[in-house]
Amino acid sequence: MGPTQISGLPAHALLVHVVVVLVPLTALLVVLSAVWPAARRRLGVLTPLVALVAVVSVPLTTHAGEWLEARVPPDALVRRHAELGDGLLPWAIGLFVLAAAVWLWGRRSELGGTADGGTHAAARPGGLAVMIVLAVLSVVVAVGSVVQIYRIGDSGAKAVWHDSFSPNPGPGEHG
Repeated sequence: MGPTQISGLPAHALLVHVVVVLVPLTALLVVLSAVWPAARRRLGVLTPLVALVAVVSVPLTTHAGEWLEARVPPDALVRRHAELGDGLLPWAIGLFVLAAAVWLWGRRSELGGTADGGTHAAARPGGLAVMIVLAVLSVVVAVGSVVQIYRIGDSGAKAVWHDSFSPNPGPGEHG
């Protein structure tokens, strides 16, 4: 379903950086777009596009991670990391859906105005309520996705670095 190796290295170790950057960036863009109309207008379609790339990068990364997991010794820390990683896709999809909804609602609001300066859709009855709901959902999903990224990253670091180094420098090393 995607690359498992890049230049002889496990692709997971490289692809994970795309996810670690794009998911929190998407979360920030979605919240900004949902709560700040000027940001929504300036960001435009960029927010849902970044969210789309983020959502596509998650299964590519987990697929590469599953490939790598099958090639390392069985380990409870690796299993925990894989389980947490499998839980990221719903959060990424939620960010994408909200990014698209906020963008589309913002477009509807902008296009809903009349040429003579009539009321925008967001100012019409129910429009403000929709934006409030989108803003609250955006904050909740953004926080959830960032917390999940942190949990996955922490478990991955523990899986990789647990018992892999000494707190003291080796012989001949200065520390």
